[in-house]
Amino acid sequence: MSISGQVNDPVQVIDTLPLPVCVITRARQDRCFAQEADFGYCPAKDLHYYGFKLDLRISRLGMITHYPLLAARLHDINSLDTLLEGFEGLVSADKGFIDAYRHAFLSERHGIIVVTPVRKNMQTDLPKPLLKFCKYVRKFVETVGSHLTERFEVDQIRVHDLWHFQHRLIRKILAHTVCVFLNLLFGRPPLDLDGLVSAKHQRCCTLGNKYPERGFVEDGCSTT
Repeated sequence: MSISGQVNDPVQVIDTLPLPVCVITRARQDRCFAQEADFGYCPAKDLHYYGFKLDLRISRLGMITHYPLLAARLHDINSLDTLLEGFEGLVSADKGFIDAYRHAFLSERHGIIVVTPVRKNMQTDLPKPLLKFCKYVRKFVETVGSHLTERFEVDQIRVHDLWHFQHRLIRKILAHTVCVFLNLLFGRPPLDLDGLVSAKHQRCCTLGNKYPERGFVEDGCSTT
C-alpha cells in the first residue's frame, strides 16, 4: 500500500461486512470463539448472525488501506474512531455512520470530514456536488465487499480459533490488494479482477515475443 501510495489517499471510503463463524442456530454451542464472537445484525443484508464485523477503509481506487476486525454487536458508529485511526482527509460513509456530534469532533480535532447520505429530516451545509461525489465513490467499497464475500469467501472462514481466523482473513485481503495493485501497475481498471488473468497472459505473451532471450518460450507464457 505504501508503494502504491493508496494509503495516503486524502479521499477514502468506509463500510462494514458481517463475518459469521457458524450458523446462528449453532451459536449457543460454540466453544471456539465464545470469548470473542458475538451476535450482530447487518441491515444491508437483513442478516442476523454470530461472529465478527470486518470494518473496511479503502482508497477511492478500491485498495484496502485499513481493516480492523471487531465484535459483531458493535454498532457501526462506535467503530468510527477505529476505522479512521491515522487518517486525515475526506471520508465517505453510509447512513450507519451518521452522528453529527462525532463528525464535528473529528473535523475539529483530527481534520477528518465524514460525509454520509442525508436523511429526510436532516439538514446539511455540505454542497450537493460533494454529496454526489461521495455517493459515487461509495460504490467502490460495495464492489470491494462483493469481491471479498463472493470471490475470496471471507464470510465462509471455518476454523477453530481466532489466530487461524485472523490469518486466513489477512491472506484473503492481501490477495485482493495484490490484484488491485497489479491492475494499477498494468494501467487497468483497479477493481476489474475478471480481466486481470487475461491481461497478465497477454502481457506475458508480448514480453515473450519481444524479449525471447530473457527466458520466455515462444508463446511468452512460460519460462525455461
